[in-house]
Amino acid sequence: MVDIDLITSQDAECFLDLLLALDAESSFMMLEIGERSTDLMQIQEQIRQTKIIAARQDRLLLGYLSLQCETFRRNRHTAYIVCGIRQAYQGQGIGTRLFAAAETWAKANGIHRLELTVMCHNERAIALYQKMGFEREGIKRHSLKVNNKYVDEFYMAKLIDV
Repeated sequence: MVDIDLITSQDAECFLDLLLALDAESSFMMLEIGERSTDLMQIQEQIRQTKIIAARQDRLLLGYLSLQCETFRRNRHTAYIVCGIRQAYQGQGIGTRLFAAAETWAKANGIHRLELTVMCHNERAIALYQKMGFEREGIKRHSLKVNNKYVDEFYMAKLIDV
């Protein structure tokens, strides 16, 4: 049984384990192996400052979706999303459930705009985002350098009725 819920600072070790696993198994995440801080106090602070919804099976976190909410009056209706799912658990509906939970949380908290960026060649993620109602808004050219090659990213967003 996979549960979807908000994590707390008590989940810091499990969350760090998930992040390190994603860094190692995916070139689609921002950080490379060895780049991430393993300081549990920093991870706990990240959890306190960001809403993080996780898919868990017992104590193992299978994937997550974080919502970084803006704070200024003119953009506090916006949340930036980052999502990652362990490779072994992709294609099982976890991403769909994480995005549904994020939208429920956003509606309850007055968030009108959800936004994210995604590497243009990450077809699987793009398909999920489009399925969940996100639309492409633009391209960030040569936004990242992965495996010594420049990579473009799409800006994508979804507007929510609150």
